[in-house]
Amino acid sequence: MRYFLIAGEASGDLHGSNLVKGLRAEDPAAEIRCWGGELMQAAGAELLHHYREGAVMGLTDVLGSAGKLLRNLRSCRCDIAAWQPDVVILIDYPGFNMKIAKWCHAQGIRVFYYIAPKTWASREGRNRKLKKWVDRLFIVFPFEVPYFTEKGVPFIYAGNPLLDAVDAHAYERPVEGRYVAVLAGSRKGEIARTMPVCMAAADLLSALPGWEDVRFVIAGAPARSEADYAPFLAGRKNVDLLFGRTYDVLRYAEAAVINSGTASLEAALIGTPQVVGWSTSPFSAFVARRILHVLDHIKFISLGNLCLDREAFRELIQEDLTPGAVADELRRLVEDVPYRERMLADYAAIRESLGGSGASCRVARAMIEELNQR
Repeated sequence: MRYFLIAGEASGDLHGSNLVKGLRAEDPAAEIRCWGGELMQAAGAELLHHYREGAVMGLTDVLGSAGKLLRNLRSCRCDIAAWQPDVVILIDYPGFNMKIAKWCHAQGIRVFYYIAPKTWASREGRNRKLKKWVDRLFIVFPFEVPYFTEKGVPFIYAGNPLLDAVDAHAYERPVEGRYVAVLAGSRKGEIARTMPVCMAAADLLSALPGWEDVRFVIAGAPARSEADYAPFLAGRKNVDLLFGRTYDVLRYAEAAVINSGTASLEAALIGTPQVVGWSTSPFSAFVARRILHVLDHIKFISLGNLCLDREAFRELIQEDLTPGAVADELRRLVEDVPYRERMLADYAAIRESLGGSGASCRVARAMIEELNQR
């Protein structure tokens, strides 16, 4: 069968690559094309468009890139129409993928949605569109099961694929000595907002007794370059920037400060004590809080905390994301042994909540069974 996958960012590329491997294992004759990244390409999909050409975050970023998004939508539709796949598999990235779902439905092309839009956080109106335009939703978090059941959206839950990715990695220490990991996000806007805070926190910590030799290792995002980080590194000799080593950087770090997203859950599964920071432009924050009412629907913004329905690690959101707050929390993660051990115990509970390994193959098998039933 022919499978057309669409991922719009680094986390989607990771999930997509594992799904590609699962599809090829379950369907040896599979033909797979994608809009995604090098991980999906390496797994065996024909890459037609790289996600770095369209990744944006926040309302202001979207408005500034409207022309590019429209061109990408037209191009993606043309690629699908020309190839006529048996199914289009959308991976997260709802701003773009929901539009593709609507178009595919109108063309009579089957649509699966893998990594569901976070309608449990905001924009619940999308549930009606999911029921109308998507043939089957494939969810990856246990707390989504009761939610989508209540909303009447047909879904399949087969576990979370991050367990496969984390457990299969061959870990190697990236740098010698003590260090704190910094994961500032995958988009330019996230990096521009998070890096100044993290570097100012690093400056504060470096001036404290016992922290003089602690380095700060930035895990560069896959679609970014040194130029994206250079303005924030100038004059700092205790900072390293590494690309392609994110899991290694997390594994051997004493603690991590992480922009909220998939990386936060990866840190929990790897076992890295963390503090999560999240911020967006003031206008986007206003829209999220006052119009979309995001924080009215959910207690937490981090997937690990949502899985437990309680705070396993601290979240610093918008105005709370300051150099002083980040520095204080990193000190606590490193120096307060009972606090650190409680977090690691919570990590074990998060891992257990996500089920066992092999999710990617289970999802692929379920997708093939759905297609064969038609």
